[in-house]
Amino acid sequence: MTSKDSGDTVDKRKSAENGLAQTVVESYDAIVLGSGEAGKYIAWNLASNGKKTALVERRYIGGSCPNIACLPTKNFVHSAKVVHTATQLESYGMHKADSAIDITAIRGRKRAMVDGLVAMHQERFAKSGAELILGEGKFVGSKFMEVGLADGGIRLLTAETIVLSTGSRSLIDSIPGLVEAAPLTHVEALELDEVPGHLLILGGGYIGLEFAQVMRRFGSQVTLIERNERFLHKEDSDVSELLLKVFTVEGIEIVTGAKLKEVSGMSGEKITLNLEQDGEPITLKGTHLMVATGRTPNTSDIGLDVTGVDLTPEGFVRVNEHLETTASGIFAAGDCAGSPHFTHIAYDDFRVLRDRFAGFSRSTTGRLVPSCLFVDPEFARIGLSETEAKEKNISYRLVKLAMKSVLRTRTTGETEGFLKALISASDDTIIGFTACGASSGEMMAPVQLAMSAKLPYTVLRDSTFAHPTFAEGLVYLFSQTPTLMSYSNSKV
Repeated sequence: MTSKDSGDTVDKRKSAENGLAQTVVESYDAIVLGSGEAGKYIAWNLASNGKKTALVERRYIGGSCPNIACLPTKNFVHSAKVVHTATQLESYGMHKADSAIDITAIRGRKRAMVDGLVAMHQERFAKSGAELILGEGKFVGSKFMEVGLADGGIRLLTAETIVLSTGSRSLIDSIPGLVEAAPLTHVEALELDEVPGHLLILGGGYIGLEFAQVMRRFGSQVTLIERNERFLHKEDSDVSELLLKVFTVEGIEIVTGAKLKEVSGMSGEKITLNLEQDGEPITLKGTHLMVATGRTPNTSDIGLDVTGVDLTPEGFVRVNEHLETTASGIFAAGDCAGSPHFTHIAYDDFRVLRDRFAGFSRSTTGRLVPSCLFVDPEFARIGLSETEAKEKNISYRLVKLAMKSVLRTRTTGETEGFLKALISASDDTIIGFTACGASSGEMMAPVQLAMSAKLPYTVLRDSTFAHPTFAEGLVYLFSQTPTLMSYSNSKV
């Protein structure tokens, strides 16, 4: 911040706090804003340890993951896989069933799951002793929060320790006509009462790819538009090439290297996209439009300008490796703090703060960040990709195995894909693992454990895993690794 910015912030803070003098203030040991993965666990932990704790949530009890994101999306993914399997019933010795899709029934299954998860969270709040306050929270002083209650009224809270866990939301770019077209995000796509006739999806990242395959399997015509030359452009090209092949076979149209210039029409009725590809104008038309081009943090309109909490140019809360903000006693975790946008990382942020509050030292530095894309076949990665290793000039030994060599896949018919690992060129530790195939996310876990413990790849190579399991494929994969001596000799 400039000195002028700093002075303005101090003036706003003093003015706001002077206005609180005549207001009844409720004091807590800790206040958490937002009940996402990090926030709820922090609140439950502090309350269970005798701290008077309040958690303020404006809408989704438990955060986005159980309500509108991870779990509801994977519920749809599973339904889509069942539908896809049903198209292959004859290969399993059954006659084909009625192919009509009732998306309201699929949505009902998802809603029932969400209701159960919300009830579970409410029970957890009650059991922990953390007070769940439903309403809009906004800072009106450096340690004062005004809450506009969902059922009416206002409460004013204060605490010496405050944690921001406000998450993120879909980013909708300022492109002519885009906002006016009322595009779907993942939130609205999970609540559709009809299968889109022709769904146009902007963005070839995780959300866009998952919904493209789901909606195609439900019966939509789907066109996926990616601004880069390939989707998942930050991953190794063999991953993109495999998934491009799978998506194309399923009938999903892929348009890459296309920059959106203008949108006309209304999503749900008729939509037209004017794009530029290789310097030439192209036009795409559909019935529905979905935006999945990125995320933006929920840090605006919560009064941070009166707290001394700095933001990054992108709008994330500026934190150090201990998740401390620039304001004493205020912390931030999860998406809003710029952490990798995964629920499991938000949970690890909770552990960083849990230990910090208990007087121990723990940080976000150097942690492994696993990722999993739940398309069919799944894509999972932990550690370095080949692309990253080359960019960082890190030498490695590469081993790669076709999924059809994992014998379990022969029993299920899921032979598409591969496994590959990067082994250090200086010792036998694993520095990266990529899986694109059936049960990739589950196969990643034992590799991650070995990497976390800095165990040599030989531990997995020499393990006796049950046959026939997917994990058994790790034995086959690592058995191909050239020894350090043979690798060194080959470089001479």
